[in-house]
Amino acid sequence: MKRPLDSNHLGGIDLHIHSTASDGTCSPSEILQMASDLGLKAIAITDHDTLEGGREVLRGPLPSEPLFLNGVEISTKAPEGFSMGGSLHILGYGVDIDDAPLQQALLELQQARDSRIPRIVARLNQAGVPITMEAVLAHVGDGSPGRPHVARAMIQMGVVADVDEAFDRYLSKGQSAYVDKYRIPCREALALIHGAGGVAVLAHPYLVPGGQEALTGLIRTLCDMGLKGVEVYYPEHSPQAMALYLALARRFDLLVTGGTDFHGDLLPEIQMGRGRGDLCVPFALYEALMAEITSKR
Repeated sequence: MKRPLDSNHLGGIDLHIHSTASDGTCSPSEILQMASDLGLKAIAITDHDTLEGGREVLRGPLPSEPLFLNGVEISTKAPEGFSMGGSLHILGYGVDIDDAPLQQALLELQQARDSRIPRIVARLNQAGVPITMEAVLAHVGDGSPGRPHVARAMIQMGVVADVDEAFDRYLSKGQSAYVDKYRIPCREALALIHGAGGVAVLAHPYLVPGGQEALTGLIRTLCDMGLKGVEVYYPEHSPQAMALYLALARRFDLLVTGGTDFHGDLLPEIQMGRGRGDLCVPFALYEALMAEITSKR
């Protein structure tokens, strides 16, 4: 089946946005308004391991533009034989936000996330950083605490200058305050997304280690588990990388998606809809994704 890959006259979209329901700094309503002001044609809120951002949007009247698609970004364990050095992130688009099995799995992930942060705070204290849970929670809002919230608290304390320094010195794998987290197997995540009527997409493939051969093997394995798409358009993807991901999408007959991974003030260099200023995700990709979602109903 041929997939649309090129831009058209209808303008850009952003299918990878984080709100205050996870680790973004903009509320769902602020995201909608910002997207409208930017002239985006369609957006998706894809918070980490929660559907609450999308749920908040769907409670109110939806604007005619931008078109809104609910989503989620699930932290998963890579298939056996593949090493990620962290989570393998799977985006789920168009899922039923009231699907009980998916909600239960996301609840378990959120509980694991909640228990992880106090352990990180304890390790920071052991490393001589006098941070408290209260200081971290002050940056969380209605979502679940994550490492970016710890980083923001550290910035406010003057311990580090920015988020990158917090991760590089303390919070990344191999550093003194790193605590591994619970992840569900990717096969289970793909099945949950499919069972909830959604479409599963591999997020930011540039993070897959091992080069083209490893990525090709991973995508082949994930396709056997139900993967339906690859996030090709992304701020960290070079033109050469995007060409590779497009070729892999064609090879495995996968949908192509894209987004900025917008987190608001947490990563101020990343703009909604434009990344670092030069990203434009074609509207045709949203149309193809919606056609796939609709075909499942």
